[in-house]
This record gives sequence, structure tokens and C-alpha cells, in this order.
Amino acid sequence: MSEDYDNDDLDAAEPLVLPLDGWHRERGARMVEFAGYQMPVQYEGIIAEHLWTRENAGLFDVSHMGQLGVAGAEGDLASAAEALEALLPGDISALKPGRIRYSLLMSETGGVLDDLMVLNTGKDFSVVVNGATKWDDIGHLREHLPDEIVLTYFDEQALLALQGPKAAEALGRLGLVPIDGGTPLAELKFMQADIYDWQGKRLGVSRSGYTGEDGFEISVSAADVVELADTLVAQPEVKPIGLGARDSLRLEAGLPLYGHDLNEETDPVSADLAFAISKRRRVEGGFLGAERVLALLAEGASAKRVGLALEGRQAAREGAQVMQGDSQVGQVTSGGFSPSLQRPIAMAYVDAALASPGTALEIDVRGKRLSATVVPLPFVPHRYHR
Repeated sequence: MSEDYDNDDLDAAEPLVLPLDGWHRERGARMVEFAGYQMPVQYEGIIAEHLWTRENAGLFDVSHMGQLGVAGAEGDLASAAEALEALLPGDISALKPGRIRYSLLMSETGGVLDDLMVLNTGKDFSVVVNGATKWDDIGHLREHLPDEIVLTYFDEQALLALQGPKAAEALGRLGLVPIDGGTPLAELKFMQADIYDWQGKRLGVSRSGYTGEDGFEISVSAADVVELADTLVAQPEVKPIGLGARDSLRLEAGLPLYGHDLNEETDPVSADLAFAISKRRRVEGGFLGAERVLALLAEGASAKRVGLALEGRQAAREGAQVMQGDSQVGQVTSGGFSPSLQRPIAMAYVDAALASPGTALEIDVRGKRLSATVVPLPFVPHRYHR
């Protein structure tokens, strides 16, 4: 899960302050309002921060995201899984302790209300939702979960993401000790998590992230996050990284951004997220919006999210029309200049008949036609630690 920063997204309400607000400012961060919070968009520059993360390790503050707990009565894990499966299309009941699954919070009409991560802690389920949608998500969950299911919002927890090929080396130096005989940090694989002791402090660590690189997301008490952030950036491989590079990294990784590439009108099939609908759920259904989603799986969607490689140096931004001749055949949902590839790239929804790699299209940018070619996603190969 990831959110973009966009001044058009700002609420009129006074923005909230994250636990690391002063820490960011001390390091020269340029702050912007996003998802109801003041957040760092960049420190030394988006391109430099992007490339540093691809080659070393970047530390991102993602504490605006919602960290939730879903528990059954008296610790009944099966009932909590069943309740979540009524809202998500994933096979939550088959998720083993310490494992994470990407999933989708669905509407009654088969639209995507949010994309999220679900972790089986062995006692309950930890759910991380997008910051811009977390209050709506909490309301939706409270409305649809059975009364006996306990929903908790961990508002006193901060969340850091340490991303990049040297993230494991840097985090490993902190001497984290698995609690209760858990998995040593070095043995965590992509989409696995455990609880660790760090100098008497409890950290929830998952090997996951939204940059396409190896890395970790670390849940830590807000009271301890400054000390942890200081310790991490003291490592030679680690620099603080802002929202701007987080967005360009996830775009290169071909990862959708809620509120841009995904919204309540978007279905999982068109969004190329059918992998999040497990085999059993495709047969049994039973989740909100299943009738529409299963019909789209069987019949095919009319549009599909694709990658586009643009010629030249000019980037196409969200909202630009994708054209074939005189006909509009799609619309850009995310776009920008790729620091890694040194060329403009974009993601767009286009007519399904035009979604094959190699298809030549054009993008209308303020009346100028830019040549573009459909390419496979991701633009930059993922380097997850599997």
C-alpha cells in the first residue's frame, strides 16, 4: 500500500502532526500536507533520494498509515478470519502465522475501497491500510464486521519503512532479538513478519514494502520512534527519504496507488490485481461484490491497467488521455520521469483489446501527442527477498 502526495487531496482541516515531525524538519525536509498530516516530500531532492534507495537503503516515515487489529472473541482466530473473508477476496483462513497477504477491501458493487496488508500474528490479524482512507476503512469495517469481532486502531504506534538492497545489512546491525523463539531477522522472507526485542523495546517487523526493493516495515511505539530513526540513519547505508521518491519508486515497480490507480469505481480484474482473489474464493465467492468480480473473471474486463513507455523526455501525468488515432482509448492514472530508466513512464487504463505489450498508442498532453508503447509491468524488476 502507498499514497501519493497531491495538493488537490488536501482537506481544509488543520493537518495532524506525525511523531517524527520535528525530526524531519531538523533534517531539512520540505513538508507538505497529505492525508490529513504534515509529511516530508523530500530532503535533498527526489531523484537523488530515489537513486540512493535503489542502490543503498532509504528510511521512509509511513506513520500516517492505519495499523489495525482484528480479533475474534476470546482469541478465536478462525472467527476473525471468517469475518475478514466476508469483506476481502483473499484466503485469510489459510494464512499461516507470521505470513502476510496483500488484499483488497471491497464494496458491495465490486469496487475497491482500499488495498491493504493482512498479517496473521498467531493470535489475531494485523491489518495495515492506507492513511488517506483509514477513517473510511475503519467505519466500513465496524459496519460490516460481526459484533463479537474486536477491531482495534493502534494510534500510538508509528510505522517506518526501510527499503533498498542494503536494508537487511543496516537493520541487522541493530541486534534485534526474536521474541518467544521467533524467526531470526536474517531468515525472514518477503511477506513474513515477527516480533523483536530491541534494547527492551518491542518492534513488529515485516519483510515488505512498496518500492519493489528488498526491505522492512517496522511498527514501533510512537514514544520510541525518534530513537529508532536516529539509530537507523546513523548506519552508513541509510538516508531519510521523502514521499516524492516513494512515489517514483512505486511507479517504477508498477505498484498501484490508491486514489489514483485504484478507487471505488475500479474492479480488481481491470486493475490487474486478480492475483489477490484466491483460488478458493473464485469458486466459493462470499465476499462483498463477489457477483460482479467473479463475472469479470469469467468474461473479462473491458479495460486493463497497463504500463506505458513514452518516447522523448516529456512526462504524462494523471488524467492525460490515451489515444489511438482520433479515439480516446484510455486514461493515465500515474505518470512521471523514471530516475532509474532515464525516461518518462506511466500507468493507464486502456481498452482491453489494446493492452498487449508492444501496442503503439499516443498520449495527449495539453494538445501535444506523445508516442507511447504498452510494456509489461513492472518497469524495473522487483528485488524482493524470497
